[in-house]
Order: sequence, then C-alpha cells, then structure tokens
Amino acid sequence: MRDPDLQARTEAVRAFNRFYTKAIGVLEKGYLHSPFSLTEVRVLYELRHRDGLTAAAIGRELGLDTGYLSRLLSRFEARGYLRREPTAEDGRQSRLVLTPAGIAVFDPLEEAASEDIAARLAGLAPGDQDRLLGAMATIRGILDGQPAAAGNWLLRSHRPGDFGWIVQRHGEIYSAEYGWDGTFEGVVAGIAADIIARFDPATDGCWIAEKDGHRIGSVALVAKAPGLAQLRILVVDREARGLGVGRRLVGECIQFARRAGYGAITLSTYSCLAAARRLYQQAGFELVEEVPERSYGQDLLAETWTLRL
Repeated sequence: MRDPDLQARTEAVRAFNRFYTKAIGVLEKGYLHSPFSLTEVRVLYELRHRDGLTAAAIGRELGLDTGYLSRLLSRFEARGYLRREPTAEDGRQSRLVLTPAGIAVFDPLEEAASEDIAARLAGLAPGDQDRLLGAMATIRGILDGQPAAAGNWLLRSHRPGDFGWIVQRHGEIYSAEYGWDGTFEGVVAGIAADIIARFDPATDGCWIAEKDGHRIGSVALVAKAPGLAQLRILVVDREARGLGVGRRLVGECIQFARRAGYGAITLSTYSCLAAARRLYQQAGFELVEEVPERSYGQDLLAETWTLRL
C-alpha cells in the first residue's frame, strides 16, 4: 500500500472494527452467552422475521458460503429448530420455516439483544445518543453506496438550547433568502419565549431535525384554542432541503395533533414562502384567509391555512 493517507485511513477503520466487535460481544465464544455464534443468530433472525425464505435467498442476503450455510441449516434441522417445505414455484428448492422450538430458542436471544443495546444507550446523554445514531446512519449510507442525503438524519424532541438555534436560523435564513429585516428575528424570539413559558407536553410538541450532530430543521405544535392547535416555527436549513425533512416535520405535527385529540390545526404563513406552502397543501391544509400587510420591511400577503382532522 503506497498511499500513506490511504494506509492511515485503513488502519483507522481496522482499529474501529476491533473496538466495535469487542464492544458488542462478537468475540465471545457464544453470542450473548448463548451456544450460538453471531452468524447462527443472524440466520435465526432472518428465519424469524421473513416468510418464505430459501437457503439460496439467505445465502445471498448474508453473503454466506453455500457449503457453510448448508451445514448450519442441517444442524438447525437436526435440533428441530426448522423444517423444510416445498415451494410451489420450484420443486427443487425448499422454503425454510422456523419451528416452535426454534422460536422458543430465538425469541429470548432477541429480547436479550434489545435489552443490551437499550442499556448501552441509557448510559449516554440524549445528545450523545443522537450523535451515535446519526454516525451509524452515515456509515451505513456510505458503505451501502447510498447518496449522502439518504436518510441520515434524525427527528427528536426539543431540549435546552434548541430555541436559541431556532431564533438564530429564522433570522439568518429569512434575511438571506427574502431580505426581511431584524424585526422578524424579534418576532420569532417572542414566539419561542411564549412556547417555552406555556409548554405542556400533553398538548404541545416541538421537534428538531438533526443530521450528523447538527440541527437542520424545527417545528412546533401548540394549543391555540379548545380543540384547535397551531403549527409554528417551521424552518429547514438549505443543506437539508430535498431530504423530506419539512414533510416529516409537518407530518409529526399532524400525528401528534390527532393523538392529543385536536379537531383542527391552523397556521400563519406568507404567499412568498412557496416551499412551505407546497408542504401545507400536500399535507391537506386549505387556504382560508389572505390579508395584505407591511412587515419585516416588505409588502407581504399574510395567509391563514387550516387542516381539519
């Protein structure tokens, strides 16, 4: 390996692999202190969660050697963990079905695996959990050959510090893209202060979109009147546009409103905010009022939109 930079990066990846395989217990004789190897547990997982699998399909999915997989499946069959059923499409292949004995063996392993990961996550601060999951999504997207924008962002509830970012980004984005003056940032600061002061988790929600540990979007849903919620402070950073962040943020508000028992959602926007208006239209909101006004150093057409739930 002649390229010193590539060699250094290769060693860094290998060091991470050594760390992670130790961290998740892959090096132990039996996975999760069971009599099964990690590969055997993964095969059991596929059989438990996917119907109609053949040996060939499992081999392709997991990249396993045909001979090794055949011996593994024969051991499972001898122990009564699986049975083979002929397929209607091809009599030469058998459909693999996990038996009740196989299910009884696998289900406690799956529960133990979930509890182990949950315990590891519980030991981390919420921000570190978000960073970890975001980094995992980035690694998976790159190694799977997916575009960098594909799915590697998270949606979480707000926490201290988020509203300061929300006010700042509204001021920066609307000044740069629409020429609005500083009074708009002041209005957003007032909205944020009001949400913080009145926030009730039973009736209100606020969500932050995050990518690679950085905030890229926000939205809030708050009580406006009995049975009526208001969507507020929707913003999406430039780098996040095209990822479906805005659509997901609006959808989260709608789902929350339904769970909270609201009968409708209202929102205020302006006719010049074309991207936001498309999101609202696609989500089923209807334009119910238009009022010309002079705000933020601009002549604007203020709009009210409503969604009946």
